Amino acid sequence: MSDYYQAEHLPNFGQVAEGSPELAKKFFDYYGAVFADGALSAREKALIALAVAHAVQCPYCIDAYSKESLQQGADLEQMTEALHVATAIRGGASLVHGMQMLDHVKQLTM
Repeated sequence: MSDYYQAEHLPNFGQVAEGSPELAKKFFDYYGAVFADGALSAREKALIALAVAHAVQCPYCIDAYSKESLQQGADLEQMTEALHVATAIRGGASLVHGMQMLDHVKQLTM
């Protein structure tokens, strides 16, 4: 059985433009602008992208931004800490939705 995610998809990502070259160009232009030098360093942006990649569970992005984080000078400790930040936010988001459940239970049992 082959893997659902295929490693060769990542380096061939640009081929997604075949279905809509105009929209792909807009996306890739935007993507490039986001990661251009700005108020955040390339290392900081790579670490943010790595954390978000874990939060949205994108294996392609995890591969790409693990590599990019290392290339931008991040180390394993920084990358792992970024992952834990994403985990805390994602877990907290799940827990805070528990308030909806709590309110609903209170309404049903009062």
